[in-house]
Amino acid sequence: MLINCVAYHDGNKLADIPVADISDYLAKPGCFVWVALRDASDDELTVMQDEFDLHDLAVEDALHGQQRPKIEEYDKSVFAVLHLVEYSPTDELRLGEVHVFAGPNFVLSVRNRSTKGFLGVRERCEREPELLSQGSGFVLYALMDAVVDRYFPLVEALEDELETIEGQIFDRGAARANIQRLYELKHKVTTLRHAVAPLLDSIGKLYGGRVPPLCAASTEYFRDVADHLARLQTAIDTMRDTIGVAIQVNLSMVTIEESEVTKRLAAWAGIFAVATFFVGVWGMNFEHMPELKSPWGYPTALALIAGTCGLMYWRFRRVGWL
Repeated sequence: MLINCVAYHDGNKLADIPVADISDYLAKPGCFVWVALRDASDDELTVMQDEFDLHDLAVEDALHGQQRPKIEEYDKSVFAVLHLVEYSPTDELRLGEVHVFAGPNFVLSVRNRSTKGFLGVRERCEREPELLSQGSGFVLYALMDAVVDRYFPLVEALEDELETIEGQIFDRGAARANIQRLYELKHKVTTLRHAVAPLLDSIGKLYGGRVPPLCAASTEYFRDVADHLARLQTAIDTMRDTIGVAIQVNLSMVTIEESEVTKRLAAWAGIFAVATFFVGVWGMNFEHMPELKSPWGYPTALALIAGTCGLMYWRFRRVGWL
């Protein structure tokens, strides 16, 4: 689905143009074309490949999807794969992708499986024609910056969720539920890490060493994106470590709770064992048992059993077993 197709000259918008006119504007000096697609079909990508002379391998990646975040250079163009991570209505992290093709005089973005668009990015760029005049390199930066900025609220939400779970770690009976929540949180953090870490490893191509020509005027902006990614990576690694520690603490709490149950059962078993011992002794069929003929034998036996059991109960309570 075509979202928009716009031609620019020296950072200023010329017009919204039909796809059939892209070649005409690409031939004009100082012009570049910015096209945005959403959930593009094979036919749409084929048309764009013909218009912009896109590399076959890059188009193949865009067609198949499910790519690892990366930045690759093909001749005079750059191909970037970015992950779009957002919450679904069921409070789960949903993973989408945006594939960006950037050449000397064009930018093509293809967004898949995501509900959030980039119209705000285009408006921001159009408000700054002096920066937009840098061409497709600045547009590539603006799209990457928008994607990376969307990671920060996710990190904050995950940190808040982790703090909530940490506050319940020592609540009695909550250990097992906390472990389940921690594993779900770990899965979310891992999903976000898979979006951030590979991109951090790749973005150095755009500001250090031999930089692609179309990005040469925007290296400081790509360095800023790399700084944001480094901050995100640090926060994610910290959360992963904290989640690991929290899981171990919760497993320890489960062990402690099970140990307490075992001690209670052992204490009650000891109490009933004493009562069983006394009853067993007086239940033996011996002929000469003096207390059998005593009028106080029965209440004395009951009192002895109750007193002994009570004494054991008091001792177990004192040492914390009951």
